[in-house]
Amino acid sequence: MPAYVALLRGVNMAGHGKLPMAELQAVCRKAGFTSIKTYLASGNVILRSTAGVSTVKVRLEDALAAHTGRRIRVFVRTAAEIAAVAHDNPFPAKPGSLVAAFFLDRPVTADALQSVQHQGSEEIRPGKREFYVYFAAGFAGSRLRIPAAKDSTARNMNTVAKLAEMVAAI
Repeated sequence: MPAYVALLRGVNMAGHGKLPMAELQAVCRKAGFTSIKTYLASGNVILRSTAGVSTVKVRLEDALAAHTGRRIRVFVRTAAEIAAVAHDNPFPAKPGSLVAAFFLDRPVTADALQSVQHQGSEEIRPGKREFYVYFAAGFAGSRLRIPAAKDSTARNMNTVAKLAEMVAAI
């Protein structure tokens, strides 16, 4: 049975979108997923399903909406895809805590970085369905805006590497 990583957008961030991980696991079980594991409290779920990526996404988004009363965007990657995101990190020598992958539902287009705003010391590289950003001065002071990544969710590379390890092990 295929294993997936589901990344929830806007969960438990700065006091907003509160969703305890025990509740998230219960929502996943009720939606028919198995081998459910969460990582950190920011909406990272490892699960198994006989369904494909798009069905897993819709089923989990619908289950979350029924449970929370609001739409929560979910970005789903297969075990191989999340491993590729970790492997393809264009900033491997930089601290993983300062490099983020911004996950999208669609492929990155050739012109996606032309509309970047307020870029300071950040370095940006496109991936397949993600952007990689190295925040040289840290996340907190960054004013960077990537309009093409407006509807994304980000995870630092330490988290991406751990999720790849976890999904490979279930």
